[in-house]
Amino acid sequence: MGRVTPEIPSASLADIAFMLLIFFLVATTMDVDSGISRILPPMPEEEPDDDQQIRERNIFTVRVNAQDMLLVEGELENLVNLRDRAKEFIANPRDEEHLPEKVVEEVEYFGEYPISRQVISLQNARGTSYGMYIKVQNELTAAYNELRDELAMDRFGRIFERLDASQQAAVRKIYPMRISEAEPRQVGGR
Repeated sequence: MGRVTPEIPSASLADIAFMLLIFFLVATTMDVDSGISRILPPMPEEEPDDDQQIRERNIFTVRVNAQDMLLVEGELENLVNLRDRAKEFIANPRDEEHLPEKVVEEVEYFGEYPISRQVISLQNARGTSYGMYIKVQNELTAAYNELRDELAMDRFGRIFERLDASQQAAVRKIYPMRISEAEPRQVGGR
């Protein structure tokens, strides 16, 4: 008669598997998509006329190289000054010659209003860090948001986010967010 080998007790195996499942469900973090939400403008139906071509004075050039150095309108600039420079460019409050030209248009709630034909051109190098890219995007977006809030407070006594849809559309027509992002280039070698 042969020897009988004892069975390994497996009664608690299901409990251990369940405990491991609970542990991984509690300890796991889910990645949340982050980024910049932008609505791209629709494709133009026709080629613009020569009169509608963007003139040089209407373009605010912002470049970031591979060392995360900021170049605004051909000058080295600190990130903390970018928002103010962008606001001045977008609004052109004194209608200066070197800042974007304005065109008077009919805007609901405002009547005939001079609207800047500004465009912000942003170009990054391939080696630009993601953190710097986001900071620059945030500063440019904040410039538009602050101008919209100031105009909304001046006209309606509320910030832009608290306006109804038609009021927001009117303010957005005066300060349209025009950020043109060029394809990254190999600048600064990183």
